[in-house]
Amino acid sequence: MSELRDKPKLKKVLTHTDALVLAFGAMIGWGWVVLSGKWVSDAGVMGAILAFLIGGILVLFVGLTYSELASSMPKVGGEHAYALRGIGPNGSFIASWAIILGYVSVVAFEAVAFPNVIEYLFPNYKVIYMYTITGYDVYLSWVLVGVAGSIIVTAVNYFGAKLAAFFQMVMTLLIVLVGLMLIFGGVTNGSMANADPLWIASSAGFLSVVIATPFLFVGFDVIPQAAEEMDMKPRSIGKLLLASVICAVFFYVAVIYSVGFGLDADSREVSVLPTADAISNLFNSDIFGVILVLGGVAGIITSWNAFVLGASRIIFAMAETYMLPKWFGKLHPKYGTPTNAIIFIGLLSAISPFFGAPMLGWLVNAGGLTIVLAYFTVAISFLLLRKSEPAMIRPFKAGKSSIIGWVAAVLTVCFIILYLPGMPAGLGKQEWMIFAGWWLLGIYFIITRYKQYKLLTYENIYEDEDDVKDAV
Repeated sequence: MSELRDKPKLKKVLTHTDALVLAFGAMIGWGWVVLSGKWVSDAGVMGAILAFLIGGILVLFVGLTYSELASSMPKVGGEHAYALRGIGPNGSFIASWAIILGYVSVVAFEAVAFPNVIEYLFPNYKVIYMYTITGYDVYLSWVLVGVAGSIIVTAVNYFGAKLAAFFQMVMTLLIVLVGLMLIFGGVTNGSMANADPLWIASSAGFLSVVIATPFLFVGFDVIPQAAEEMDMKPRSIGKLLLASVICAVFFYVAVIYSVGFGLDADSREVSVLPTADAISNLFNSDIFGVILVLGGVAGIITSWNAFVLGASRIIFAMAETYMLPKWFGKLHPKYGTPTNAIIFIGLLSAISPFFGAPMLGWLVNAGGLTIVLAYFTVAISFLLLRKSEPAMIRPFKAGKSSIIGWVAAVLTVCFIILYLPGMPAGLGKQEWMIFAGWWLLGIYFIITRYKQYKLLTYENIYEDEDDVKDAV
């Protein structure tokens, strides 16, 4: 394991503000623009709000476990390091592999969502028919827009974490401004008649909203992925992680309220982008719809950008610990970024548009399940470390007892059950195919690389115990 001690270091370039906007921007992607009308239609305004509060509670409890572990182990890869110390190398592989699919699914989601939103701004831009996938016609111009976006976001990440953070800051400010405009319109001009009924008595509809929330809230955990690049005290990492979750919960709840009170049920049913139509209706002008779509574009870019960064870091961490080929562990000598991992994620992103718009729903559900699996392994790591290493340095401590970890573990299991066959919101055939294919690939890496990483421990990453203390 001596090579681990001499591995190249990532640069500490990210500030408190960089970390907060990185996580918040990751959680606020395109879903709030394209899916909010469906949430209200499926569960009613109060039902959808309750669903997001339940999802927010899950993420807050899981976030507390992350906050403690991230402050104790501010190392690249987040879940990778926590599970390695708490469970062991196989647990670390499972946690890392699970969260990678979650991140890749978001990146692919945004690569497909981007050409979709351009279609709202330029309705007739789709030309040169290529083929049809599950009833969806794929056009070359549509694909090229997604590919172009993939290249730009990949390039931003390639040239340094600081550039990616600045890019994230600009786009996040745009989201916040547009979001505040929508919320102001909903509060001042919204109508109770539009929101009727406030609650729709359908367990399937309510659960369909609940099950989407892990995918939509994923992003706070990008902070732990880049913890090694953050120039701040470890305790601050935990605080910023929780602050980002609270901001995202408020944003989603406010958007649901504004759409529900801003657009009637019939209009929501026929609307392509209910959130854009809601703000146009609230201010009685179509120009506001265009402005909101631009905010949605910013949301796509912030989420896209953050998850390219997050996915590349955990792939880099797995390569550094022999779980993936060493090729993924290359750092750029000038920019200090894991260039090969970034390029790999960029290629997956560029391929996604070729599968057409139906990929959106499949990726949300398949990626959501693996995200919750990763959360479960973090909760278990939290509990095991509380028991096995009570004296571990914890700059941010999530309570005196382990109750936070137990609640997080139980909640994640409940969410996992919702994805299973026979449940009202269970995964479909395409989602299970994506899920199964991903884990078959993971099994291949476990079988072929197990001899290289089976003796790996968390301490192998550091030169000695003083190094661990210095890190926190």
